[in-house]
Amino acid sequence: MQTISRLLALAILIFTTQSLAGQTTYRQIDQYLDLINAEYSGETALQTTAYVSERWRLPGNAGFDSSIYYVQRILQKAGFEASEQPLADRMTYRIERNPLRLPAWEPQDASLRIVGKKEPLLAFSSNRNMIAINSFSTPADGVEAEVVYLPGCDPEALEKMDVRGKIVMADCHSHSLYRIAVEKFGALGVLAYRIPNYNQPERFPNSIPFSSIPFNTEFESWAINLSYAARSNLLQALEAGPVRVRVNIQTRISPGEELTLIAEIPGTELPEERFVYSAHVQEPGANDNASGVGALSEMARVAARLFQTGKVRPARTLTFIWGDEIRATRRYIQEDEARAKGIGWGMSMDMVGEDTEKTGGTFLIEKMPDPSAIWTRGTDKHTEWGASPVSEENFNPHYFNDVVEGICRRQALRTNWTVNTNPFEGGSDHQPFLDARIPGLLFWHFTDVFYHTDADRIDKVSAQTLKNVGCSALSCGFLLTAGTKNAAQSVLDITKKAALKRLDAELDLSIQAVKDGQDREEEQRILQSWRNWYRVALPKVSDILISQMPKSLRKHINDAVEAVDEKAEAAISVIGN
Repeated sequence: MQTISRLLALAILIFTTQSLAGQTTYRQIDQYLDLINAEYSGETALQTTAYVSERWRLPGNAGFDSSIYYVQRILQKAGFEASEQPLADRMTYRIERNPLRLPAWEPQDASLRIVGKKEPLLAFSSNRNMIAINSFSTPADGVEAEVVYLPGCDPEALEKMDVRGKIVMADCHSHSLYRIAVEKFGALGVLAYRIPNYNQPERFPNSIPFSSIPFNTEFESWAINLSYAARSNLLQALEAGPVRVRVNIQTRISPGEELTLIAEIPGTELPEERFVYSAHVQEPGANDNASGVGALSEMARVAARLFQTGKVRPARTLTFIWGDEIRATRRYIQEDEARAKGIGWGMSMDMVGEDTEKTGGTFLIEKMPDPSAIWTRGTDKHTEWGASPVSEENFNPHYFNDVVEGICRRQALRTNWTVNTNPFEGGSDHQPFLDARIPGLLFWHFTDVFYHTDADRIDKVSAQTLKNVGCSALSCGFLLTAGTKNAAQSVLDITKKAALKRLDAELDLSIQAVKDGQDREEEQRILQSWRNWYRVALPKVSDILISQMPKSLRKHINDAVEAVDEKAEAAISVIGN
């Protein structure tokens, strides 16, 4: 009985110790989350998202520019002051203007009709992605021509057809079809059908993904993107005999400039060092990416409010960027070498507002390239977007993956929010950070069945999701720019726990892999790769500090590295025997 009592007491002691440790680890994070959740309005973020989502946005066009100016007004109201350069003693914003490589393009109206039929196959009012980007206008009353169907995108097959002055319809991307049918063989225009499986075209037969064709002033032609339903109706009509259609397209092509909006809350100790957030403005969808614009705008407003009231005083600068995807972020990094050296972290807000009951998919944190991007197994899974090539030489081991996930999961405890991660895939504003060897992550959702289609409208966006994402993202910035020992210790604790958990999981997977006949040395290599990752990542916690590292923190870092080494060594030994 005494033995049982002692064991019970020991179990209670261990549980209590772990609970207290967890409370200590997340104390500052929870304080930030408390402050931000009290201020952050998902409804306000949704209002901004709604405004932006109504505009067809490409750099230089009216929709893009008005979205930038809308966010500018939010910043002004929040207390940011216009300044061409950041100022150390006040919150500032600026709009940078850069020349466009091509004229600005904007769709205005369109329709596609089978001659003799009363109702149009497609109308811009209900299918705003039907006009391929860079299409020119038809005459005001449209054009009429015979449709020639090309089952694939085979130039040799097209060469055997007489398509000059006709409209070519084919199951391929508008860009490829335009190249061969219009530019090579003199077609009047093209009707293109290419919808990815993840958009489920048979389930959503009226949705159309946006696409683009080459900007060609010699031909001044056009392409129309077909929905599944429009394609089916055209094929049915073609089975009955020759088909003529009337196409009316009105677009605006005009000179313009690329706008980038940058806002900054200066650090109180090291203003030249910063955490950078970015949200791309271009693309026509609500979730992609009016939601990123809306979430980041509300983050900037809340950060300003907490800064002005003295509740949060980051030691380093918080920077917010709205602009053209990848290009604006890359320019921010590359145009100023000294500024780039001060960027400690980058975070992309892209497709962050999904109402997942409607869109499917889940919220995801796309991680920096780590071993899971090479050896994707267990709970790690790539999305339907698909993997990008990664090698261990690409790695920049860091705590960023784990601390951001930890903060998001802390927010999830409050709201029953579903949080997942995916190995690195690329393709958004986090890429320029990674290319510059700066830690960078992506907040997004996938698979969204309405991704890139004209069904990506405001009814698919959730105010609660916007709030969950925005609160988590801003908490990450506050923690990592704090510069305190407590912040560094929290990050160390989260990363150490994640490292040990990862090694346990990878060992279980490797044991099963060996049982299934996989090579022992390859399994040991996987374990060693994770060991190497965390051996480098853990000491980087010291970068958070703005002052000399305390001896106690140095010891904790060394202890964490030693714990990883011991667990990894034991795991590798198990696989070797």
